Amino acid sequence: MTDPVALAADLLKGHRESIDRLDAILVFTLAERFKHTQSVGRLKAEHDLPPSDPVREEAQIARLTDLAKQADLDPEFAKKFLAFVIQEVIKHHETHQA
Repeated sequence: MTDPVALAADLLKGHRESIDRLDAILVFTLAERFKHTQSVGRLKAEHDLPPSDPVREEAQIARLTDLAKQADLDPEFAKKFLAFVIQEVIKHHETHQA
């Protein structure tokens, strides 16, 4: 008979390994995203464009909210996450403007 504690430990280990891989994907994906937003910030600074784009930000929030619903992720969490990322991007863009 299979030991339920050992089975649970194996399942837990598998879930944690998946979580670790997904965390790595998130970090590398965010790094890639910020490389592009840094380029956008430089372009905006070179062409004297404002650091933020409220129309695009609103569209992105709506898009991400829809994606979150499709992915069965809490849309409010997705909005908060994107708001945090956008805030960081704007901060970087303002740095390029200075």
